[in-house]
Amino acid sequence: MSKPAADSRDHAIAFFCVSLNPAIDTRLVLDEFRPGRVNRASEVHRTPGGKAAHVAMALQSLGANPTWIGFSGGSTGNELLAGLRHLQIEAVSVLTVQDSRVNLEIVDTRGGVTEILEPGGMIAQPEWCEFQRICTDEFQRISTKKIAIISGSQSPGVPAEACASLVKLAHSAGCLAFIDSSGLPLAKALAAGPDLVKINREEAESVTEMAIQDPVSAARAARKLLDRGAKSAAISLGDRGLVGIRQHDEPAIHVWTTPLHSKSTVGCGDSALAGLAFAAATGLSFERSLALAVACGAANCLATLPARIKQEDVLRIEQSVRVERV
Repeated sequence: MSKPAADSRDHAIAFFCVSLNPAIDTRLVLDEFRPGRVNRASEVHRTPGGKAAHVAMALQSLGANPTWIGFSGGSTGNELLAGLRHLQIEAVSVLTVQDSRVNLEIVDTRGGVTEILEPGGMIAQPEWCEFQRICTDEFQRISTKKIAIISGSQSPGVPAEACASLVKLAHSAGCLAFIDSSGLPLAKALAAGPDLVKINREEAESVTEMAIQDPVSAARAARKLLDRGAKSAAISLGDRGLVGIRQHDEPAIHVWTTPLHSKSTVGCGDSALAGLAFAAATGLSFERSLALAVACGAANCLATLPARIKQEDVLRIEQSVRVERV
């Protein structure tokens, strides 16, 4: 980073972390996970979850003041909102009849993480209409520089074109729109022209129908994302870093650092996306934006819980990030 994140706090920059399928994340830590047997956890953590909540947490760690926008229903929805507010993250919610979901992460201290993700409660049409109204109001409420980060899966009942609709709402309000999605919602969102798409290897292979084995093939897939409508793109290769491209007439860039041992990689991609958004808001070059993203993703490996990254870890790791043109 060009200067410490703590000194880069800019209240004139607005970040909206938009969640179409929020959750409570339950992490169970076991000395040994044995499927089909009785297992006793040594630690239990319940925290606000869903990709957008993780992005908001990581942005806050970088010095931003993000606003989370999402559905919330029932006691789990209340717990989710209370958890975000406890973290001093502004939360704007659309109440739903059905309860918010609970995701389960089982961490085996001997190695391995098992995730069990609920689909989420059914969203009724009036709830989706209210969600769009709330997003429109929030996006337009602030007239300074702003970025809408739309990330994660979609609850049942949310239309496949939801992400595309939110991109259009963001652009109408003068927001940059960043997307992290998958499947048909991602394909439709690409056609809406998001300013940045950041997805993982599997998501990129699915939407581009291209095999990705290395940075070179990732670069080809990233260019195809631009062909489909994205203004810039970044593809995560896990512990091999990120491959990004800003526009067609520029080279692709591969950025990586030494892999770190982690109890769980949950939140790494979301932390990287937060780094990309923070870098864009503070005017860093695309190359330095990718470097910050990789440092944030790696810092998540050292965090006690998903996306609870520390600035000092980000700054230290960023010094070891390596960059090459593909």
